[in-house]
Amino acid sequence: MKFENIKTIGIVGAGTMGQGIAQICAQAGYKTILFDINAQVLRKAEATTVKNLDKGIERGKLTEADKQAALENLSYTGDTLQLSCDVIIEAVVERLEVKQSIFKDLDAVNTPDTIFASNTSSIPITRIAAGIPHPERVVGMHFFNPAHIMKLVEVISGAATSLEVADTIRQLALKLEKKPVMAKDAPGFIVNRVARHFYVEGLKLLEEGVTDAKGIDRLMQASGFKMGPFELMDLIGVDTNYSVTSSMFEAFHYDPKFRPSRIQQQKVDAGHHGRKSGKGFYDYQ
Repeated sequence: MKFENIKTIGIVGAGTMGQGIAQICAQAGYKTILFDINAQVLRKAEATTVKNLDKGIERGKLTEADKQAALENLSYTGDTLQLSCDVIIEAVVERLEVKQSIFKDLDAVNTPDTIFASNTSSIPITRIAAGIPHPERVVGMHFFNPAHIMKLVEVISGAATSLEVADTIRQLALKLEKKPVMAKDAPGFIVNRVARHFYVEGLKLLEEGVTDAKGIDRLMQASGFKMGPFELMDLIGVDTNYSVTSSMFEAFHYDPKFRPSRIQQQKVDAGHHGRKSGKGFYDYQ
């Protein structure tokens, strides 16, 4: 698939990341189909998109015409048969078997030219592409939260990814007004591998009772960070962050420096997933 031939983009997963990716694709002029098996999640994504576009108008970054054009480009579905697209970006849970299952199912309703891009933040693209028909079209396209604001996109080539596919996704990221960085395949890629210890060490300090979460966050902010590790985990999603750490812990053969925190696991088990659930390391209710 050449960049200039991209007309329709499918997004699998209407959670926080999927919704944001779908929004910017629609704003860039692409016919965009957002898929999720949960109708309630789709309705929430639709409401969030309208809210985000309205905020853009309030801030003078969008016009009413821009909003209407984006909404006209965006459709919602729970039927995979409607996901016949030029590019498909999956933004689902960080579980290898789920991502592979999605791409295998979508292979049946798409041509070999359709690019399969994963928004995974930690799972190697080579592992995702294994067993997928035409693995040369599988590539990583890792956005950052919130996707409609954050500029960075990691474009990751697996062992089988073709140079043309990687460059097409690079050009697509530029069209979406993002700043693409090309990366080779490795667990966590660049940003999550470097940033993992920002979270892990903060959690170790909390486990050891050195100070509380608020104290750690304030000290990191005083050191020049925009947000401390606990505020950032709440923003990203405590469950998502925990899943990425667990994935990297396994991928690096259980290297202790990536060991997930028991405190974070308790938060996940309790449903305290951060801002999106109303409670994480802080209370947002």
